[in-house]
Amino acid sequence: MPRRGGCVRGGGVCACVRVGLTPRPAAQAPSQRPLAPRAPRPARRAPGQGRPHPPARRGPAGPGGAAARAAHGASPRPAACLRGVWWDGGGGPAPPPPPGSASPAAAPSPGAPLGCQREAATCSGAESLLAARREGEQPPRRPRPGSYRSSRRRGTAAAAARPRKGEKSPLRSAPLPEGRAPRGRAAPLRRCLPVPPRAGGMMEPPAAAACASCRRRPPLLLLLCLLLAAHRLPQALGLYTVNAVYGDTITMPCRLEVPDGLMFGKWKYEMPNGSPVFIAFRSSTKRNVQYDDVPDYKDRLSLSENYTLSIKNARISDEKRFVCMLVTEDDVSEEPTIVKVFKQPSQPEILHQADFLETEKLQMLGECVARDSYPEGNVTWYKNGRVLQPVDEVVVINLQKIVDKSTGLFTMTSSLQYMPTKEDANAKFSCIVTYYGPSGQKTIQSEPVVFDVHYPTEKVTIQVLPQSSTIKEGDNITLKCSGNGNPPPQEFLFYIPGEAEGIRSSDTYIMTDVRRNATGEYKCSLTDKSMMDSTTITVHYLDLQLTPSGEVTKQIGEALPVSCTISSSRNATVFWIKDNTRMQTSPSFSSLQYQDAGNYICETTLQEVEGLKKRKTLKLIVEGKPQIKMTKKTNTNKMSKTIVCHVEGFPKPAVQWTVTGSGSIINKAKETKYVNGKFSSKIVIAPEENVTLTCIAENELERTVTSLNVSAISIPEYDEPEDRSDDNSEKVNDQAKLIVGIVVGLLLAALVAGVVYWLYVKKSKTASKHVDKDLGNIEENKKLEENNHKSET
Repeated sequence: MPRRGGCVRGGGVCACVRVGLTPRPAAQAPSQRPLAPRAPRPARRAPGQGRPHPPARRGPAGPGGAAARAAHGASPRPAACLRGVWWDGGGGPAPPPPPGSASPAAAPSPGAPLGCQREAATCSGAESLLAARREGEQPPRRPRPGSYRSSRRRGTAAAAARPRKGEKSPLRSAPLPEGRAPRGRAAPLRRCLPVPPRAGGMMEPPAAAACASCRRRPPLLLLLCLLLAAHRLPQALGLYTVNAVYGDTITMPCRLEVPDGLMFGKWKYEMPNGSPVFIAFRSSTKRNVQYDDVPDYKDRLSLSENYTLSIKNARISDEKRFVCMLVTEDDVSEEPTIVKVFKQPSQPEILHQADFLETEKLQMLGECVARDSYPEGNVTWYKNGRVLQPVDEVVVINLQKIVDKSTGLFTMTSSLQYMPTKEDANAKFSCIVTYYGPSGQKTIQSEPVVFDVHYPTEKVTIQVLPQSSTIKEGDNITLKCSGNGNPPPQEFLFYIPGEAEGIRSSDTYIMTDVRRNATGEYKCSLTDKSMMDSTTITVHYLDLQLTPSGEVTKQIGEALPVSCTISSSRNATVFWIKDNTRMQTSPSFSSLQYQDAGNYICETTLQEVEGLKKRKTLKLIVEGKPQIKMTKKTNTNKMSKTIVCHVEGFPKPAVQWTVTGSGSIINKAKETKYVNGKFSSKIVIAPEENVTLTCIAENELERTVTSLNVSAISIPEYDEPEDRSDDNSEKVNDQAKLIVGIVVGLLLAALVAGVVYWLYVKKSKTASKHVDKDLGNIEENKKLEENNHKSET
């Protein structure tokens, strides 16, 4: 709720400023303290009219209103009662007026601001109330809150006087007057604050001592003070608050209704000791704005027409209690605003990180630092996303908060001492700063950090590289020994089969071109032989022996035994290849022929061992002397004859044709392809007379000659068929087989038919014999019957 009326603080004390009221002198007797005259009630407004301007209060102070002149800096009245001490217009103490004289209107010293706390009215209000009770006056009624009369008479109060010893409280025993008392009620009691002694050791005036008696006089006045405090507490708790971000603009609206007859508006803030500092002024008539010379707010203030105050570049020092004041000729309205400034801290960083951590050792992990925060925040440590709670001798967290005196911002530094375990390897440590902003609680997280955790070796492991399931002869082997500690061991002892002592080496030991005797158990250990691990290595091998091998030359018809012997670490597979064609069976030569010649390969492999295979080659050559066979045939046109010379032998014989008798050589012979030691040479002639042809075949082994007589062309010759080429020999053989098969089939069919016919004939003869026998029997029976008939006759 806005405060109406006010008091002015000046010279270290608070002076009551009640518009139209005159504080009573402290030394005046109760019977000599007239009540302040009541202003006439304003005329009733006609329907449709606006609110009338409140009439000017005229009294000893003259027209105008002390509050307005005091708030606007006008010259004050000559003297005023400030909390029981009389002050002159110049701000210095003055002697109180003589008894019975009119009291001057209360006014502050020059430069004293409006809106200070109302403790100054406490003593005068209590004194006036007691005096009224003693004189028998009826306490004025309390006007309706919010009315013009209430705002004018809210500061009306009588000075309080301490009752003499033995007297009862005037609030209980004061008689009421016969006449009608003035309307209005004295202001409620405020809390009483003593005036400090003046310079030179001057003691408090009697009025100040009477005011202080409210603290020493239980229980009624104390009860009234408690009731007043209970009345003001909810008002203080409900103050309007503006939340601002550091560096932004603070905007504070004046939450007062602009009254009629407004003269000007002002803003002030309160110092920690309660003293006000005015910072901005705006006139309602001239529309001019004035800013007080306050260094903290130079060039930062802006006061709008609706009396909204803006402060640029918000600072922590702006976190104060600001008050908006609207002043009319007869009243002062106030509305406080609390400013709260927030500053988000910087992203936290983990500084002074440990190079590494050792297990079973408490050491400093690092410091989490978050700078420039307001208000101060809190730092929480996390490991793998979980909060680290302090544990004695395991997790030790210390938080330190430092404020920058120039800016008022906080820097939070949280140090973490930690005893790691082996499981903390690759653990992510981070810290989170919790702070408050305009919208509530928020957090900022640092970047996670992973620390190198050192721990001793607990196990040794040996490996064979490359990690193949099989090792064959000729491979290179690398033995690698490792420990599970961090940092890992750098040297080991390797134990090789056949070596009595271990071989000191780094974490690797290399063996090249291993043989089958390298098969065995391999071990490695730490240099102190405290830990050891072993593995078994098997070196696979494959041996092949072919007898005979290489190039072998044999004569046709000879025998050749061949064997392929295998020796291996596992079962091996053997197969033969001849002239790039895989054979179904192993070769066996009991009588070599020309077709047996060729390139033979015996190959063996180990299926389980990749790349382990062996092969050996046999090149077989079958030699033979040339052999010749000649044939002749008259062609179908009967105009020529074809003579063929069939030749066998290896190496390939050279063939030559001659005519016996004349000795001429025939060069028009045609040869077929040489396959398996065989080929043929043929000529076509048309002899006019009988001739003899000679075929000569010759190779490195021997020369063979064969002759053939050929008749003249007029005599056909079909005695020998033409030799087929080797390409067609298989077809001829197939046709011959087919003919033989047909002939055999026909013979079998004729045989079966003959057998069936023979059986049929035989069966027919047997049946005819049985019929003849039956017929004979019948005739004999007839003859017997005839004979018997004759004898009876």
